This record gives sequence, C-alpha cells and structure tokens, in this order.
Amino acid sequence: MTAPESQQNAVPRPATTFDDLPLHVTLRQGVREMGYHEPTPIQEGAIPTAVLGRDIIGTAQTGTGKTAAFLLPILERLLDRPRGPIYALVLTPTRELALQAEGFLKKLGRHTRLRGAAVYGGVGMGDQERALRGGAEIVIATPGRLLDHMQRGYVDFRSLRILILDEADRMLDMGFLPDVRRILSRIPRDRQTMLFSATMPPEIVRLSQEFLKDPRIIRVDPTTVAAAGVTHRAYVVSPDRKTDLLIELLRDREMSSVLVFVRTKHRADRLARQLEQRGINASVIHGDRSQSQRVRALEGFRAGHSRLLVATDIAARGVDVEGVSHVVNYDVPREPETYIHRVGRTARAQRRGDAVTLVSREELDEFARVERLLGSEIPRAETPEGMGPGPTQSYQRSTPPSRGIYRGPSAPRLGGNRPHGVGRRPRRY
Repeated sequence: MTAPESQQNAVPRPATTFDDLPLHVTLRQGVREMGYHEPTPIQEGAIPTAVLGRDIIGTAQTGTGKTAAFLLPILERLLDRPRGPIYALVLTPTRELALQAEGFLKKLGRHTRLRGAAVYGGVGMGDQERALRGGAEIVIATPGRLLDHMQRGYVDFRSLRILILDEADRMLDMGFLPDVRRILSRIPRDRQTMLFSATMPPEIVRLSQEFLKDPRIIRVDPTTVAAAGVTHRAYVVSPDRKTDLLIELLRDREMSSVLVFVRTKHRADRLARQLEQRGINASVIHGDRSQSQRVRALEGFRAGHSRLLVATDIAARGVDVEGVSHVVNYDVPREPETYIHRVGRTARAQRRGDAVTLVSREELDEFARVERLLGSEIPRAETPEGMGPGPTQSYQRSTPPSRGIYRGPSAPRLGGNRPHGVGRRPRRY
C-alpha cells in the first residue's frame, strides 16, 4: 500500500521513558511495576497516535512489544468509561496469544477498574459467557470461539469503540479471514481499528483498505529488530543425523532452556519420542494437542521441569517464556520471515539470546533466503565428524561470514520476556 508521505510514519527517536508518552499516571505505574522503563520503537511510534483514536497499521517483528503498543492506548481511552459494556475487541490467531495478551492486560491495568477476558476454544464456555454478558470491558478472542458465542445471541457489541487485529499476517496464513469478515460485519462501523502485523504481504494491504480509515502507518525496520540481541550460527548436517547433532549440542549446559522448532506436528511428536528414548525430557506443543496438554507443556517448560520444548510454528505463537537460552531450528522454515518469529523467542525486545539452525543439503536454498532477509551471512559452525552432509554435499560460501552477533541496548523494553534484572538462565519456581 502506498500512502502519502504524511502518513508514512518513520519511527521517531525513542522516548527517554514511558513518562514521555501520553499515558495516565496509573498506567505508567503499572508499567514501572513490571520493571520496564524505555518504550520500544513500535510503542513509541504507535501509542501517541493510538490514544487520539486514529486508525493504525503497525508492522514490527515478534518480541518488539506490539501487545503493549495497543493495550496501553486501549486502557488510556477507556479509563473514564462506565463498567459493563464491551468497548474493545482484540482478535488474535491462537489461544496462547489470547492468554498472553490477557496476562499483559491484567498487569498493565492493575491500577484501573477495567476488566479483560480471554475467549478461546478448547475449554468450557461458561466462564467466557459470563464475561461476555457483562464481566469485561476488553475482550481478547480467537475468531472461531468468538463466533460460537455470537451465534448464541448474548454478545453485545453496540458499545464497541476499538478493534485490534493482532498478528494479522498469521491470521491470514491460518485461514481466519472469512471468520474475521463475519465478525466485522456485526460490530459498529464507527470505531477505531488498529492492525498489527510482523510483515506486510499483499493480503494485509487489501485488508487494511477494506477495514481501516486513513490509517497512520508505523513501521519498524524488520532486519534491525530481528537481529538485535541474537547470536546466530548454523550447522550443515545430514538430515538423518539432525537428532544426533541436537543431542550432542545439548551436552553444553549453557543450553539450559531450549525451544526447538520443527515444521510439522508429526515431526514434533517423533522428535520428542527420540529425545525421551535418549534420556532427555522434552515437552511438545502443536495444534493437535488439547488445551490442557498445551498448558501443562508450557508450564513445565517455564518451571524448568522440561529442558526442551518442541513446537510447531503456529502453536508457538504466544510462547512467552522467561529466560529461553536457545532457539534451535531443527527444520529450516519455509518462509524466511518465520525465522525472525522463531529467534524472537530468545531475544525479546533486543535482549540477548542464541539461535542455532540445523541445515540439510535440501534446505540450503531456503536458508539462503533467511540470510538475505537478515542482510548478512550466518556463520557456519564445525559439524562433528560423521554428521555432515558428506564431501559431495558440502556447502561453500561465496562471501565471508559476518560475525553473526548483534547487540541491542541494555535498557529493558516492555514486551520482552525478561524483566529488568533477570539473567539468561530460566527462573525456577
């Protein structure tokens, strides 16, 4: 989408603190109590415009604080509203993201009277029905479960003033657009709409033209944000030796909390079984797991009971675990942008983290696309003897490797998975 120059909002110089943003003292207090002081670029760019009620398209990568970038303006705009009606709706693609946003809302709004509710599938509808009937002013929902409630006739959106489409590019990937259209056809047209996305594919452009009015575009450079704080390295490995190499890497005790990404649910289950057979405790999270299984897997990983969490990309949306030491790309993602989402799990909001990718010969072209997106070559580490692709499958670089180490500012940023003062190792509960 081409917008007039006045609408192309290059993210301004970062504010010194959240006190520089147009937020009520109660909200700034909630931010401080979470241990954050300096806003991220997407927060600095979006919040001043959003509190004025203007439509926004915000693009920034995973881990850059997009959730707070829309929750804080929602709270600011609704502070003086009477309790009871639903004033704001956040649509998000997965239950994990809905729960994550609800958790942030409770912390940011702890000194306000506003209430929030997460509405998602896989659990009973009773508590959600009570919240929708008058127990929450801010609803955070997955489209399918929200439609289930709307079809029962007790969801009243007549007072709705704010709509958020969160992770809009992922929602399109997951086929939610028909459900989103049905929901939007039944809510007031006189509203503020904000769309947040990690990328800006053509589908997002068309969506914005259909549902937003004269939006302000807030862009955060994806390459810079993606690289900040992450040390990248890759191993070129025979595909049938990936599990052996992963186990060898895990001998390093610095890999204390490891999130492993695979492409499919079947591969996630198979890898977890292989690791368990080798004495390595691993949890699994993917779309075929029930809500209770997913919650148990996440809680076990957070608490350190499982050193590894094996996940597919869609299921990992909303996995916000404090102190993830490493992300391992067991499979190279098909889309290079997915790499950015994955590694953001370990370097939230320009913190430090490590990303390791296991690359087979068949994946070299896809891995080259990742490097082009990052704008630099990822260093190749030495593969243990017998695990490489073999002499006829070796990979020669055409350009010298970059250092692969990117450092962001040390100030804590709201939206990351490490509050101020928390180190790289996971907190034990």
